[in-house]
Amino acid sequence: MKIRVGSRESALAVAQAKILMAHLESKGIETRLVTMKTTGDMILDRPLDEIGGKGLFVKELDNALLEGAVDLTVHSYKDMPMQIDERLPIVAVSRREDPRDALILPQGKAEFRLVGCSSARRTLQLKQLFPQIRVEPLRGNILTRLSKLDSGEYSAIVLAAAGLRRLGLQGRISRIFNSEEMIPAACQGILAVQSRQGFDVDIFEGFHCPDAGDASIAERSFVAAVGGDCSSPVAAYAQIGEDSIKLIGLYVDENGTVHTGSITDARKNAEQAGKRLAENLRSEECG
Repeated sequence: MKIRVGSRESALAVAQAKILMAHLESKGIETRLVTMKTTGDMILDRPLDEIGGKGLFVKELDNALLEGAVDLTVHSYKDMPMQIDERLPIVAVSRREDPRDALILPQGKAEFRLVGCSSARRTLQLKQLFPQIRVEPLRGNILTRLSKLDSGEYSAIVLAAAGLRRLGLQGRISRIFNSEEMIPAACQGILAVQSRQGFDVDIFEGFHCPDAGDASIAERSFVAAVGGDCSSPVAAYAQIGEDSIKLIGLYVDENGTVHTGSITDARKNAEQAGKRLAENLRSEECG
């Protein structure tokens, strides 16, 4: 049996696909990588919310699955829309890499004024931490963003630590923001594997991570409950204990007020925890 694994063309996407492929090959399963450019990769001159949102990063990969051109696709779970085609379920999630955000400065620099960042979530929290800075949009893959930083277009950029680590670029990190000062995006650091209904999930034994699975359920539940999308500053991060889950979340209401809070619940109630935290924060809005 040969499994065809679909991926975006970027260096990070390929590196992430190869994590899954290495697992499958360790089980004696042949694999073949099939890369493609998505609409989100091709349109880089406008913010995501103006051109269709995070779904633009999965549309072509979803079509390849539905048409039988590939058997599995690998995604950064944080980049997946809230609504997932029921014909293409998430069949496994990876162990979570570092979920935090990282500040990158040019070598030898310690100060920054102009930060490249297109994430509404990061932008909001950056301005809370550094009121004096200016934030300008920056899109493209990790290597493109680093190149723009190094060429002097920006004095700093912010990226997910997970992506930098997976590309062996952790040496570029100038500062890691802890999860309280900059709450991560839902599912940041987790890889999601998608396939068609009925796919044999037994091959993911040893790859699928229950801890990351429960964290992703809680985090996505919160984002869905507050109506979050790629244009909304929304964040969620779950810490998993043996039997418990602690979830912190952030969202901005229609009046621009920032709401943050946390909740602790039994791990088995991961989805309900996300909904309850959203209800708690929405009650603040109404109050």
